[in-house]
Amino acid sequence: MPEYEKAMRPEDITRLFVERSNAGDAAGVAALYEENAVLAYPPGSQTVGRAAIQELWAGVLAHNPRFELETPLPTLVSDDIALTSTPPKDGSGARAQVVRRQPDGSWLRLLDQPEFQPPTT
Repeated sequence: MPEYEKAMRPEDITRLFVERSNAGDAAGVAALYEENAVLAYPPGSQTVGRAAIQELWAGVLAHNPRFELETPLPTLVSDDIALTSTPPKDGSGARAQVVRRQPDGSWLRLLDQPEFQPPTT
């Protein structure tokens, strides 16, 4: 695997995700996840493991989507676990990720919920 910039703060992962996605780099996106990470995507299902996440993103990025960096909400950190989240610019729900500090001090996604929809009333 190529040498990628590491997320040295939990908040760095979102920036790296946007940069790598916009570059069409599915392997680079997958490198932001732990080996056995769980991604709640496509909606209503789960993609488990870095290899499956890379395969999923290769298909998504083949359509050349453009991502914009969203302003994060405050990160919650407890020892080596953190919760990061962003409100989408279109106001539709939220995005949340659980990330874990790695032995080298970098952070990787463990759980990724890219789309929360607001409850219907």
